[in-house]
Amino acid sequence: MQLGVVGLGKMGANMVHRIHRDSDHNVVAFDHHEESISEAEGHGATGAGSLEEVVDRLDAPRTVWVMVPAGDPTGQTVEKLGELLDEGDTVVDGGNTRWSDDKRRAEALAEKGIHYVDVGTSGGVWGLKVGYCMMVGGPDEAVERLSPILDVLAPAEDDEHGPGWGHFGPVGAGHYVKMVHNGVEYGMMQAYAEGFSLFDACEYELDNAKIAHLWMQGSVVRSWLCELAALAFEQEGNDLSRLKPYVEDSGEGRWTVEDSIDKRIPTPVITTSLFERFSSRGQNAFAAKVNAALRNQFGGHAVMAADQAAQADPAAE
Repeated sequence: MQLGVVGLGKMGANMVHRIHRDSDHNVVAFDHHEESISEAEGHGATGAGSLEEVVDRLDAPRTVWVMVPAGDPTGQTVEKLGELLDEGDTVVDGGNTRWSDDKRRAEALAEKGIHYVDVGTSGGVWGLKVGYCMMVGGPDEAVERLSPILDVLAPAEDDEHGPGWGHFGPVGAGHYVKMVHNGVEYGMMQAYAEGFSLFDACEYELDNAKIAHLWMQGSVVRSWLCELAALAFEQEGNDLSRLKPYVEDSGEGRWTVEDSIDKRIPTPVITTSLFERFSSRGQNAFAAKVNAALRNQFGGHAVMAADQAAQADPAAE
């Protein structure tokens, strides 16, 4: 099978590598960075210098997988492909697009007879080695045609859990499932972070990597994230001193919270974990100052000036 891939960042490049390493499929690859194209060619892909060239080098019916940042870059790429592709061709969005944007873009492409498939892709930089978990939405015909590629990109199928990808419904369903997946991920990460923060502050000299490895041995809290925590502590040291306490969010956690509000479904863990990420950026620093000032006003509790090293008395209020 032929596949066009637009966007050769960390995930896109590894996906092209995995396809050529593990199958006979042929990828026509394009990126705005020539070195990324050269690297893809080194793994067996056919390089292209433009979207037009990608389309020209594919046989109909064409399938072009877009792996560029969500938002305007993806929107502009899909719009441009809509001008270049023909009836019966397919655009696949494998990025972190909001499901409502999927539906709007699919409607515009459908007017030209072009299919649209959304693939929520999880696996990050580890996908090359272990495969990608893919949550798919779109018309049956287009998904069926894409399935040989999905089979290669996904982890090997096992008897207990089935294939590493699933088709969940019409356009938008894949990215919706991936959005909630990321919201759940936020909550799990926050729980681990809080637990290890307690270890960091406790009276015992604990080995965080050792704890994380132990929790992987039959514990009810074992997970891949726990495994990655062990790896992080091994690489960065027990106190992670090299890292700044700043946590970014990709947007999908926000969308999950917004959707939970719209549907009136309580998601306190996911919501709190999102707000904790905001807190890590110092955006609640003034709130902390207000809290300190109020404690001083009504309880006479000590306050600490910006240049003071001593801690204020944390007596009960």
